[in-house]
Amino acid sequence: MTVTNYLQFNQLVQKYPTLVILGFPCAQFLNQEPGKNGEVLNCLKYVRPGAGYVPRFTLFEKTNVNGNPAEIHPVYNYLRASCGQPSPFIDPTQFISWSPVTPVDITWNFEKFLIDKEGMPYKRYNPTSNPLTLVGDINFLMSQ
Repeated sequence: MTVTNYLQFNQLVQKYPTLVILGFPCAQFLNQEPGKNGEVLNCLKYVRPGAGYVPRFTLFEKTNVNGNPAEIHPVYNYLRASCGQPSPFIDPTQFISWSPVTPVDITWNFEKFLIDKEGMPYKRYNPTSNPLTLVGDINFLMSQ
């Protein structure tokens, strides 16, 4: 899933040059992003997805997306407060490594949010959503 998401994010940027994609690496989900900030791009380029991959979107430093609101990136505090949960929460719960746990928590890496031109959240997608399935919603928002 990880490789597919990265590759398809690049495809979306190619298809929609004015689309802005922001990536926020996070290690809160089984430490799937274990490296330091300076290692994230090298991991993408040489390991996963590898083959010289370079993201065509902005990739921020590693951040927390769940837990203590004071430690969550402000973008995620805003998005979590603005959008309902797209899918059932993580099961089993032993994978939860943050506190407090809330109903609006991000459920896993690659949960996606689509934001309109005015900066208002339009829709929240579960982590297993293929990025290319957002095309209909992207087209709708771009036509507004």
